[in-house]
Amino acid sequence: MSVLLSALDQVMSVMHLSYLMLGVVIGLVVGIIPGLGGIAGMSLLLPFIYGMDASVGLGMLMGLVAVVPTGDTFTSVLMGIPGSSSSQATVMDGFPLAKKGQAARALSAAFLSSMIGGVVGAIILSLFILVARPVVLAFSSAELFMLTLLGLSVVASLSGGSVFKGLAACGMGLLVGTIGGAPATGDFRFTFDVDYLYDGIPLIIVGLGIFALPEIISLLIRNKAIASEGNQLGHGLGQGLKDVLKNLPLVGRSSVFGSLVGAIPGLGGSVVDWMTYSFAMGASKDKSQFGKGEIKGVIAPESANNACSCGSMVPTILFGVPGSGAAAVFLGGMLLLGIQPGVTMVTTHLDLTYTIIWSLALANILGAALCIFLTRPISLLTYIKFSVLAPVILTLILFAAYQATRSLGDFVALGGIALIGVMMKSANWPRPAFLIGFVLSAGAENYFFQSIQFYGDSWFTRPGVLIIAALIACGLLVPPLFRKWVAKKRQLDRGLDEAPSTNFSADIWIAGFFLVVAIVFGYKVFDEQLLTKAFPLIAITILGVSSVMVIAQHIKNRGLVETSEIRQGIIYILGFFIMSFLYFEVGFLVTTFLFTLLFIYFFAKGGIFKSSAIAFGLLVFLLVMGRVMSVDYPEGLLDGYVLTIANMI
Repeated sequence: MSVLLSALDQVMSVMHLSYLMLGVVIGLVVGIIPGLGGIAGMSLLLPFIYGMDASVGLGMLMGLVAVVPTGDTFTSVLMGIPGSSSSQATVMDGFPLAKKGQAARALSAAFLSSMIGGVVGAIILSLFILVARPVVLAFSSAELFMLTLLGLSVVASLSGGSVFKGLAACGMGLLVGTIGGAPATGDFRFTFDVDYLYDGIPLIIVGLGIFALPEIISLLIRNKAIASEGNQLGHGLGQGLKDVLKNLPLVGRSSVFGSLVGAIPGLGGSVVDWMTYSFAMGASKDKSQFGKGEIKGVIAPESANNACSCGSMVPTILFGVPGSGAAAVFLGGMLLLGIQPGVTMVTTHLDLTYTIIWSLALANILGAALCIFLTRPISLLTYIKFSVLAPVILTLILFAAYQATRSLGDFVALGGIALIGVMMKSANWPRPAFLIGFVLSAGAENYFFQSIQFYGDSWFTRPGVLIIAALIACGLLVPPLFRKWVAKKRQLDRGLDEAPSTNFSADIWIAGFFLVVAIVFGYKVFDEQLLTKAFPLIAITILGVSSVMVIAQHIKNRGLVETSEIRQGIIYILGFFIMSFLYFEVGFLVTTFLFTLLFIYFFAKGGIFKSSAIAFGLLVFLLVMGRVMSVDYPEGLLDGYVLTIANMI
């Protein structure tokens, strides 16, 4: 009890509350921009937590994690555009309500449901900590290694329609994570004599490259506002709150279910919101209004997705196995703050564990209250044309990326990872699987090495290892068979005999690229000593075999899909590489100012006054951040003059 009260006292300090609120505000803004979500938002925050006190840094990260599922409700209800994968089901009834002039009702019901779901999730997380403590203490490195593989198998099997795509994405993430020094021997792998790669690719670069840049490019290709046309808020703000109070049993069931599902690595909000939506429909006496503006269709998924965010912290904190993509970046943030997940979180760092729980509960309350009281002004953000926001967001991404090692390699690696991200997004490959594989790579290799060191060849005969291995087999076999059965049933119901078309061109290209990577990396590491090459060979095998199976599947079931978005995305990436070169030759500040000015004036049709104002404001922001964080930007030929003038002012 003393630890619990001590954590509460820490959470209520002015410093912690300030950073928690900052994380909440950033989470709301990130949630409003479709597609970015918690992964990109947290990747942006990582550079800012360097050197912070652990509890304060955790507060800012938890503020964002808790509130992104709340902020993404604005676009789901007002525009019918899911702000993230966890708000897809909300669109089904939230958008029809907005069309009827009841957007305010849908939003207020969603916000209060989210708050209750988040608080319930935090309570269940605290119960998990108490119950799971003896289990965590009983786990050895062998069980932890298998648990890591279990997380990867669940992620792979639940990632889209093909388990082989999921496995290939996980394998690619694992392999990219092995670049740099081998923990067991200290040998360097896959560096290709490039100095930047000797320390591996930073998590910030991977998170921003695989998620943030592809989303920005996708929105720029469509070249639309966040809301090309929207709905007025209308009336019913108070009615939405009453609706939630009237349906408290549904809120409670959805919240508990969301927490439990979130605790299973890899499932995440994209699964739980549809499941709770189905539960709400099944329990309703009148199902005819679902999809036409039934408020229960908003309450159930919104209760569940915030609770799911809390549930995903269970495997992340206790075992170091992220429960979702955002949890994977949060795990990286914990490591940056010097916090090692696992046994220490229920022993020596129990105070930090309860700090996370209190922060989650408080962030959900603050975020929901902020949304309810500021619904109208916040909703106006959805009407801003995205091409106006793009240079600002891109600059923030580049600013965050440059803090990784402050070298040109950061931008080159960011562009390279973004190229993979663009291809995977366009072909509907599971990017969270790639990120989770990358984050788990270092820990999995350490557990693998320790298992061999402590138990020799007998580590895989331990009872706990065999049980988890059986769960892995079930995780890989059952979901695909279930999906196949559901697909056949739908096909028969519709009277269709033909097989669905597949993205043949894109899938073949991506799988072929992954296969080439597996072959090249396998050749590079084959002659290394056993402990240096053992884990990379596991990743290479997963990647190579899965890629071959994807190719085989699509040769059997051919289909043609337009791949113009991939081609356009590659053009944008090439433009990004040109900008990266200019950052170091001309200067980061001058290039950013000119790019923002010209982009908004010509591409966004913003006019000279708006373009100049945004470009100048961005320049001032960079100068202030550079001074506050003691950041030295790439100066190039012209930035020195800008800095001289700024110092004079």
